[in-house]
Amino acid sequence: MAATVVSFVSNHLATLLREEGSLLGGLRQEVQLIKDELGHMKAFLKVAEAKEDDDPRLQEWINQVREAAYDIEDVLDEFVLRFAGYRHHGFGGSLQRILKASKSLRARHQVASEIQSIKSRIKNISEGRQRYQAEFAIDDRVAGSSTMTNSWRYSRDDALLVEEAKLVGIDQPKQHLISELLEGDDYQLKVVSVLGMGGLGKTTLVKKVHEDPDVRKNFPVRAWVTVSQTCDFPKRLRDLIWQLHKELNKSVPQFIESISTTELKEFVKDFLQQVGRYAIVFDDVWDVEFWNEIKFALPEGNYGNRVMLTTRKADVAFASCTESQDFVYKMEPLSIEDSWTLFCNKIFKGNRCPDHLMDVAKAVLDKCDGLPLAIVAIGGLLASKDVSRIDEWEMIQQSLGGELEGTGKLERVKRILSLSYNDLPSHLKPCLLYLSIYPEDYLIDSRTLTQLWIAERFVEWREGMNIEDVAWGYFNELISRSLIQVAEVFYEGLPDKCQIHDLLREVILMKSREQNMVTVTTGQPMTWPSEKVRRLALHSSSNSSNIQYHQQRQFYSFEHLRSFIAVSFTNPLLSKTFLSEVLRSSKLLKVLDLRGEEIEETPNEIFSLLHLTYLSLYGTKVARVPRAIGKLQHLEHLNLGNTGVRELPVEILKLLKLRHLRVYQQVDPSDSDYGYHGFKGPSKLGGLLALQRLNSIDASSGSVIVKEIGKLTQLRVLYITQLRREDGKELCSSLVNLTSLQQLRIASVGKGYDFEIIDLNHHQHSLSSSSSCSFLQSLRLLLVRGRLETMPVWITHLQNLVKINLSWSRLRADEDPLKSLQHLPNLDAINFCGCYQGEGLCFKAGGFQKLKWLWLKKMEGLRWMAVEEGACPHLQRLILHRLPSLEDLPSGIQHLSHLQELYLYEMSSQLMEKVGNQKEDSEDYRRIAHIPEIDIGFYADDGEWIIRRLWGKKKKTILA
Repeated sequence: MAATVVSFVSNHLATLLREEGSLLGGLRQEVQLIKDELGHMKAFLKVAEAKEDDDPRLQEWINQVREAAYDIEDVLDEFVLRFAGYRHHGFGGSLQRILKASKSLRARHQVASEIQSIKSRIKNISEGRQRYQAEFAIDDRVAGSSTMTNSWRYSRDDALLVEEAKLVGIDQPKQHLISELLEGDDYQLKVVSVLGMGGLGKTTLVKKVHEDPDVRKNFPVRAWVTVSQTCDFPKRLRDLIWQLHKELNKSVPQFIESISTTELKEFVKDFLQQVGRYAIVFDDVWDVEFWNEIKFALPEGNYGNRVMLTTRKADVAFASCTESQDFVYKMEPLSIEDSWTLFCNKIFKGNRCPDHLMDVAKAVLDKCDGLPLAIVAIGGLLASKDVSRIDEWEMIQQSLGGELEGTGKLERVKRILSLSYNDLPSHLKPCLLYLSIYPEDYLIDSRTLTQLWIAERFVEWREGMNIEDVAWGYFNELISRSLIQVAEVFYEGLPDKCQIHDLLREVILMKSREQNMVTVTTGQPMTWPSEKVRRLALHSSSNSSNIQYHQQRQFYSFEHLRSFIAVSFTNPLLSKTFLSEVLRSSKLLKVLDLRGEEIEETPNEIFSLLHLTYLSLYGTKVARVPRAIGKLQHLEHLNLGNTGVRELPVEILKLLKLRHLRVYQQVDPSDSDYGYHGFKGPSKLGGLLALQRLNSIDASSGSVIVKEIGKLTQLRVLYITQLRREDGKELCSSLVNLTSLQQLRIASVGKGYDFEIIDLNHHQHSLSSSSSCSFLQSLRLLLVRGRLETMPVWITHLQNLVKINLSWSRLRADEDPLKSLQHLPNLDAINFCGCYQGEGLCFKAGGFQKLKWLWLKKMEGLRWMAVEEGACPHLQRLILHRLPSLEDLPSGIQHLSHLQELYLYEMSSQLMEKVGNQKEDSEDYRRIAHIPEIDIGFYADDGEWIIRRLWGKKKKTILA
């Protein structure tokens, strides 16, 4: 961590000397000396941090370096803030302001005094470096060679696309638990508790059981609620309600946000009594009181309902299992054989361990005591080592020998995870510790996290690489070391949501407190750290509504604060008070994330934060951006998503460092494709040359703005709304220049079905050329609310296309879209909505080799579908929605051997009747018998949405 701080402070000093050299005057030499000394320390720090746990003196020296570097940054940022102000297109625009400010001799003397003081501190610290360097025999010329990843490259390979480790020792307990769920009295609620210490894999086991096809067939209604140690009971009830309604494609009533806990329990009970057989998991239960509360919301009914519960505490497990048929399963550590299998799967990808490593590998594995978490963690550490270097493995073994002599297994796992942290390259340590800003069990948005890393200057620029790719590389490396768990993925396999294990989070919190990385508050009275608060995360608390802010105000010191992040805070009054205090006293703030806060106007104090690089007002009620936004000359990331902002002032053009601009409003939450308003930008938007993400620009003002888009050659993501017919040619001309584009979404002018024809067949040769398409990696082309009539030829050349959405393009009957797309090698997902006017679609043999997800909707003329053997071999989900002329299932559907889900919504009465009333010995039944889950959905005469679910031999009708 200290090495990273020193690195970006050193870079900051270099920038200051280069851009503000004349402003420094006589202080330039002093600043240069400080920069040079920090440079000498950087390499030494990379090795010293790996050894700091061995010697408290070294740890103290590292703390001194870190705090000195932070103080240098504070002084220099204050200096620039005081004397330079903000820029008006360069140095000359603020020359008069600088000259006037420079007359403040008292202020300049104060800055000079602070720099002299820091210089003296740095000199003393440097002497300590030389002393420790000799004592620990560290050669800073090769420092960090064992931990730095010099051969690093960005890719989406095995770490993201392959299971982290082959699950072992899980088949027998999984089948045991499935049997317990399926057997027993069908007229009584049965509870199955899984008991075991942290790190044994309780959640993993239960998740596999919960998702098993036999369980899914027998329990039409399923939900998963993560309880955790700090349980907010009403919030968990609302989460359960949300999941149940989502499972049945039903809207959640608004009133559940305002009713009492008792009323919430009554609502859940009434709802479950109506829907039929259910299986609900309550994961990570810590308190008996939770079960005593939740059991009154669970009706026994006469369907044989089931509840699964995971816990570390025996009293919780046995308290929930009081009936004769209830069952407690106690998890045990892995056997020696299974431990060895998991260990080799993680490190050697299933191959055998080399003979020369056998002894040291077994010695390391012995320390893990069969705990899967420990095995995977230490395996991730060893997987990064050279298998030909037995000395590197022996070094890990020796470290474990001294580190893991704790009294309990939980403590030993913590120490293993601490060792994994210590082994991280210096550039990854702050990225991992930064996860302490999130609450327990929080689903972390991967893109937001990597953008925050960039804003915090944790991510180093690399020659010839985009900073976004470098950040994803960091993320990928933490995944490969088993320190971040992927919870959800995009279609193309990249992580969408991620989490950290509870035990690892404890280690991260401990390290974060030690290094004053992040201060977390729920707004309740607390003892604040004596160190200066530099990053403040505001979390929700079920008790915070009763806290009066003035009780603790005296403990705050915000003048050194660099980041303020509100994470799902629930007390608007307290949050506003916090925010007011932060903005009043934090002039050096660089990161401000207020997503979801109850804010109706952008606070004026924000426009005094001249060092701000990251500003998120996502989900707030802000509807206007003041012209003062132009003052934020260092802003790189501006997120106004899901706000009321519809237009940006011309002053936005002053933000020449802006890389991400997200301004949109979702007006139809049920329609993720085109239910959005974009924003109207200034006519010279093309001047924002650093832009990489533009989401979403309203093009209704004409071809001028479409032409300006072509100047934004760094764009990777582009969403356009309100595109006019006559601007199709200009858009194609602009797209030719966007050789880095990865995602494109286009929505045209029009209402209902009266959409304008967009001709995207211009510049075919240029758009199809290798120079244009070679950069189109993971392009997601979404053509929505725009009639095409003919498929643009250049689409067939998009070799890296992963997802395509054609909505209302209304291709002519002779323009079969499948012909253009079937041989695209990476196509993963297709969404066709009103896109084709032909009578039939045939998926040819050999086509769509990677397709997993297919949604066909609102094609009124479609009468038949066929799937030839060898087509779509990996299709997992098929959705047929409102195809009134289709009277039979696709011929050849039996060839889709990997199909897991078939959804038939608002289809013809002939098709619905045929599928819903099949006999098991019929040919039609045998065609779909291999599909684990089938839904039939339709509206009843009274407007009620009805879903009928069929699983194999059993049918269950569910009224939603």
